[in-house]
Amino acid sequence: MAESTPWALQPSFLRHSPFSLRLRPWLPYAFAALLLVALQRGGVTETVNLLLYDIATQLRPAPNGAATPVRVIGINENDLRRLGWPLDDDLLSEAIHRLDRAGVRAIGLDLFRDIGVGNKQGQLRALAARNPRLVSVFSAVDGIGVIPGTPPPRRAYNDVLVDPDGVVRRDLVHVRGQGPEMVALPMRLLEVAVGHDRLRRALEQDPAVVPHLGENSGGYSHLDHGGVQQMLAFQRPGSIPTWSLSQLLADEVPEASLRNSIVLIGNAAPSLRDGFRVPFGRMGQGQALRMPGVEVHAHRLAALLALEVGQPIGLRAAPGWLNCLLLVAGIGTGIGLGEGVRKLNRSQTAVAVAGGMVLLASGVALSQGFWFDTALPLAGLGLMASGAWTRRAGEQQRQREQLLQLLRQTTSPAVARELWRQRDVLLEGGRFPGRMTEVTVLFTDIERFTGVAELLAPHTLLNWLNRGMAAMVGPVEAEGGLVNKFTGDGLLAVFGAPLGRGPAVDAAAAVRAASGIRRAVMALNARLAEEGLPAMQLRVGLHSGRVLTGSVGTPNRWEFGVVGDTVNCAARIEALDMDSTPPGFCRVLISDTTRSLVGDTVHGPWFCWGNRALSGRSSAVEIWELLEGAEPEAMEASSGSQRTGS
Repeated sequence: MAESTPWALQPSFLRHSPFSLRLRPWLPYAFAALLLVALQRGGVTETVNLLLYDIATQLRPAPNGAATPVRVIGINENDLRRLGWPLDDDLLSEAIHRLDRAGVRAIGLDLFRDIGVGNKQGQLRALAARNPRLVSVFSAVDGIGVIPGTPPPRRAYNDVLVDPDGVVRRDLVHVRGQGPEMVALPMRLLEVAVGHDRLRRALEQDPAVVPHLGENSGGYSHLDHGGVQQMLAFQRPGSIPTWSLSQLLADEVPEASLRNSIVLIGNAAPSLRDGFRVPFGRMGQGQALRMPGVEVHAHRLAALLALEVGQPIGLRAAPGWLNCLLLVAGIGTGIGLGEGVRKLNRSQTAVAVAGGMVLLASGVALSQGFWFDTALPLAGLGLMASGAWTRRAGEQQRQREQLLQLLRQTTSPAVARELWRQRDVLLEGGRFPGRMTEVTVLFTDIERFTGVAELLAPHTLLNWLNRGMAAMVGPVEAEGGLVNKFTGDGLLAVFGAPLGRGPAVDAAAAVRAASGIRRAVMALNARLAEEGLPAMQLRVGLHSGRVLTGSVGTPNRWEFGVVGDTVNCAARIEALDMDSTPPGFCRVLISDTTRSLVGDTVHGPWFCWGNRALSGRSSAVEIWELLEGAEPEAMEASSGSQRTGS
């Protein structure tokens, strides 16, 4: 997981202010929420939902328009060449007469004729006034009127709802409270055909009799949902029986196909640019199909006829409240999986699986005719999960900073990496909790430091001391120990905390570190002698046992503390006979507890000092000295002799 965080670039006064510290964990979620709102307001999620709707519309089997009583007389390109444009009113009058003779129930003239064409305009106007089956259209948007003389019960507007992307997916079934003239063309044709207006009157009283669209229905976001709207249920494209005007005028349309039908007459020629994009694509083109306006009205009428008999077709849009629940579920799932699954790769896999399940559920629902908002809950899932991952990354970064502060750069990089890897086990709230731990404690101290300080200038003394500390720290870190603190002219190191490898392993590591310190100090003394500087005399004491470990201090300054009798014993062992260390020598004293843990894993030679009383303890402790080199004492140790000091 990335350890850098967005707020790492903030000014320091923001990063460290109390308000920022309280607010910082919530910033990733705030950014995710803002981005989610931007995706919705910007129409991105709606675009994705509409794409899913279009795919489902094309893949779902649509009903056959030939099974409906809807018929179309389309004025095609051949009609324009043969009959001219604009058409004379007498040609339209003749077409209406022929439809009357065929026994149609209603005729919708989807052509504007508020201004007549030709010398026989009065004939068409007379038909509009007297023919009970003829419906004349007007445009409420463009302000174009009906054929003069058309009575209000046979007037209809032919305006079509178009989505922001230019595709017709919705149908304006009815607009309530607009008077008897403001009736949509499909609704008016239905009333003329069946001889009553019960559906419209029911909608006037209660629009809920028809499931209609709200502001956030289906996959829409902030839809202009005025009037009673529903998703337009299309018949199979091209399945509604259609003939040209020339065929009708030439008696080439079977009367049996027209009898008891509802016929729409309108433009079908592409050159007249009276087409609308619909959610169907031609094979291989990848573009939305353009459908003549008269055919769009035919599909609207077919859907209205199915609704009239209580058998609605097409996709139903989920209500807004359901989409809200889905969004909340997506956000909650994203946060839950992002925060609850501890391992990042597993969390990402879980979110990906959840996202796949959302898409699968959407596909199943669409196949069953139900369209809900898929994109916004899916975006909420992904964004909130990302917010959780970012928050966790920030928390881990803060924990790491706290951990590094606790360690105070006193441990090796390898141990630091291992501490970071096990942070979930070791840390609670960014601090080490109190634990009783089996450790081996190592104390060092420079003998006669005061005398050396009197001989050297301050900067020379500090350099001399730091060189000695480097000789001590290196072996400790090399063996995996933790330099817990510097004690002025010495240090305290711990083996087994905060990470332990077992008491015996930690004890052996501590003894090897002590031996390494001796070798490093002796090598340093050789270089100091060449430089004319005083040799360093060092005492090392080790003891093993249980200690209390944990974070000690205040919220502004925590420190990894090691407390207990074991620490005191190690300090007392290191200080035994402190004035007896030979010049240039490094003495290593070990308690019998540590010696028994080491066993044969560390080869001596050893020298036993016997039982020695330690300040503050009622019982004596057996002390061993770790010797190195071909010294007389080493030979004596191998034969089992003892000494009480040097």
